[in-house]
This record gives sequence, structure tokens and C-alpha cells, in this order.
Amino acid sequence: MSKRNLDETDEVRVEERDRKRLKSPHPGFLAASATSTSPSQAIQPVLELPYAAKDAKRAASAVPFQLPTQLISFSYTPDRVLEFNDSSLRYFVDPPRGAQLSYGYDRWVRRPEERGRLDSLLKAWQKFGTERPGVLGEVGVVSWRGVMTKILTAPYEERDDWELNVMLVGGTMYFEEHLSEEKLQSKNDVEPRHRIQMYYGYSFESWCTSESPSPASHSGNPSQPTSDGHPPGWGGDVNTNVQWCSVVKTKLGNTRMVIGGEVDCVRGRYTGKTDNFVELKTSLTIRGASDEARFEKKLIKFYFQSFLLGVPEITVGFRTPSGVLSTVQSFRTIEIPRLVRGKPGAWDPTLCLEWGDRFIRELRDAIDVHSPPDKRNDGNLSDLPVWRVSFSPKVGITVKQLDDAGIMDVEAGDDEQRIGFLPKWYVEYALD
Repeated sequence: MSKRNLDETDEVRVEERDRKRLKSPHPGFLAASATSTSPSQAIQPVLELPYAAKDAKRAASAVPFQLPTQLISFSYTPDRVLEFNDSSLRYFVDPPRGAQLSYGYDRWVRRPEERGRLDSLLKAWQKFGTERPGVLGEVGVVSWRGVMTKILTAPYEERDDWELNVMLVGGTMYFEEHLSEEKLQSKNDVEPRHRIQMYYGYSFESWCTSESPSPASHSGNPSQPTSDGHPPGWGGDVNTNVQWCSVVKTKLGNTRMVIGGEVDCVRGRYTGKTDNFVELKTSLTIRGASDEARFEKKLIKFYFQSFLLGVPEITVGFRTPSGVLSTVQSFRTIEIPRLVRGKPGAWDPTLCLEWGDRFIRELRDAIDVHSPPDKRNDGNLSDLPVWRVSFSPKVGITVKQLDDAGIMDVEAGDDEQRIGFLPKWYVEYALD
């Protein structure tokens, strides 16, 4: 699953809210009394949980978070073939100032947006578990990094709603982002103006990376082509089928987690650890106090996206509105919260971790109460429950169990044989 989406690229907004906001008499609480958005897809809510409002006049309790450790990595090729190697790994290089982020736009191979399936992460997790059985013990959550970012930053989200599908199998909760057909269509039907702004982020990655840990120097005028017809420093045309992904283990409170996510590049030689991973971002050049405030607001997602995978460095390319790279600045991930501390609109990562820990624990408790035992011996796995978590900014979250129609909708969309949103082969493996 790609880590890059529109809310990471200079406040571009394409998606229309296609769901009516949930109504709650107590903003700042998880709404457990709201009716389902579709009676055929969900039944009565099962969970009510006090929501950690960002302006609560109390100190958040520190919840321990374990430094992520890489378990396994994998690559996607230009043809979107999953390979357990590092063929798609890229290496950081300093980009040329004045680079045109629109360069190569007409050759961009853009992979269509699709449902946020866990399949490739599960294949990696299965491979690791088969080769090193019992290494981690019980795992509480398996998820893509983007989903965990949404959960942890919920106390400060003011604009975007989201939905998750959740299953509990073999003592582990699996989280998948739920995208309706309408949302998928809106993600794919992007206006030309927004599409080029999306491309700037991918282009910056190309200007900042190389296939080799020891590339040739990016000297010369980036507007003048070299012998290969490309400007100096261009790392290759953008194909979003290509990804290099890391799978890490970590722990939030008492919950062990396995999290997967795309990594943009590494600085220097790859060691098999996360300590030289680099995250690449773009943002409009800061021209005044309002621009600075917008950038600092974006930093919460920058921070948690990197924090969750153990990425220690975030490099931001600041650009003009027309897509010219003006300056580049690197930030140490661990230092980012201090940049906003004490400022208007500041966010507190401690509150986010406290909220995430409580959300996971109480979600698990509620699902345990309402779930049947795993079907281990009767060969019938089709009745494993699927849960829908729906978040609405400033209002709250509902957690409901999907009915048969809702589960059929979750299973649809590809040729894979599924039980809920999980591949059947994986459920059989997990319950073996």
C-alpha cells in the first residue's frame, strides 16, 4: 500500500465527503448510538469509548512505544510483481536546487487506487513466521502504517473521515482501510490541476534517489539535458507500481504490533535495519506565518508515518506553486514534536499514543465479547465476523459488526478467495 495520498501533498483536496457526519450529543466521544449509514451493511453498534479530546485540560499518560525493528522487506516490480528482495530499494542523493518537479509528468505510470488489502503484508508475515516460528509470540495487531497513522492522529483530525474493516483471527486483530466504490472512483478521477500537484511529490522522490548507494554527483544545471536526454540528477521516470516495503515489529503499551509500509530510500548503504531510512515529503515554500502554521499542522502526519516504521529522518522539499524546488530541509523524526510545542494549534504525541493504546485495548475487548470462538475443526470459516470502525472528525467513532451483505461487499473487488477481507489461504494458515 502506498504511503502517499493527497492529504500529504500541500493540502490538495480531491475527495468529497460522501457520508453524512455522525451525530453525537457529546462531541469528543466515540458515538455508539448512531444509526448505521447502510442498514444492510451493519447492525447495532457494540462499543462506546471516551474520546481523548485534544484540548482536554489534563496531562496525557505516557504509554510506552517500542522502537520498531525490521523483520523482513519486499519489493514490487514495475509490473507490480511481489518479490522478496530489495530490487526496488532506492538510495538518497541530494537533489539539485531549481529542479522542475513537473519533469516527466507525461511519462508518469500511475497505479490506480484500489482497496487497501493486506495481502502482500500477510505474505511477508507468513514468510517470516514460517522461517522463524515463535520469534514474536502473540501479536495483537497487524496493519499497514497508513491505517495506524489515521488511528493515532484522530484526536487532531479536523477534516477527513475514514473507515476501517477489522477482523479478529487467532488472537490477532487485522486492520484494513475501507474504501467504498464511490471513494475509489473519486480517488481515481482526479482533476488535472490536482493531479499535477500529486505528481510533484513523486517527482521529488525521483530527484532525491538513485539505484546505487554511490551515484554520480548531481552537478550541472537541472534544466539542461545530459547525454541520456534527462536533466542532471533525474533518478528515473515515475512508476507508482514500484515500491520497497519494510515490515517491522513494535509494541504500543502491552500490544505487540506488526506494521508494514513503503520506505522511500535509505541514506548510505542498506544494513537491514531502520536506522538510515529516509522519508521524503514536499510542501509549499513557507512565505509567512500562515504558511508556517499550515506546515506545522502537517507535521503530525509526517511524524507518525515515520515514527511507526522507525524512520529516523524526514527530508522535505519546499517548492513554488509552479513546482520548482526551492529549498530542501531534513528533520530528525524524534525532534519534530519540539518544533510545535507551545505554539497555537500544537499537537501532543503523548496524547495520540494514549488514545491509540486505549482504542486498541477496548476495541479488542468489545470484539472478544461479541465474537464466536475460532472455527478450527469444522472446516467452516465463512462466519468469522467483520467489524466496521467509522471515524468522523470532531464527532467520534462507531464500531459495528457487519451483516452478510456488508461482508459480501468487503469480500468483493478482486479474484482472491476471501473470508471477510482476509485471503482464505491466510486464515487457514493463521488457524492451523
